[in-house]
Amino acid sequence: MTDGMWNYGTEAGRLPGVDLTGWRVEACDGHIGTVDRHSDEVDDSCLVVDTGAWIFGKEVLIPASAVTSFDLEEQAVHLALTREQVKDAPEFHSDKHFADRQYREEITQYYRTGGPFSGGAGAI
Repeated sequence: MTDGMWNYGTEAGRLPGVDLTGWRVEACDGHIGTVDRHSDEVDDSCLVVDTGAWIFGKEVLIPASAVTSFDLEEQAVHLALTREQVKDAPEFHSDKHFADRQYREEITQYYRTGGPFSGGAGAI
C-alpha cells in the first residue's frame, strides 16, 4: 500500500538510524507518552506510542507524516495531532497491524476523517 501518510515528511528532519525507543512524544497541546516502537520502512513508517497512565496504558499507532519535528537534544518527537486526536485513535494491535489489511485501513480512515488528514483544524 503506497500512501504518503505512512512516510516522514522531509520537513520533520528524521535522521535514519536513530533509535527513537523511549523518546518523549508531544502532541501540539501537550505530552502524550513515549515511543515504544517505530518503523522507518518506506510506505510503512510509523510510531507506536505508549500513552501510559494518561489513557490507561493504551498503545496507539501514529503515521509518520503526523510527525512535525524531532528534537535530538531533548529526545522528543513532536506531532501535528492534539491530545484528543491521540486519545481517540484506535488502539494498536501488533498482530493485526502487519497481517490484517482491514485493521490497517481502519487506522488510515481514522487519521483521514478524525485526525489531521481530514482537512479540519489541525490538518497537516
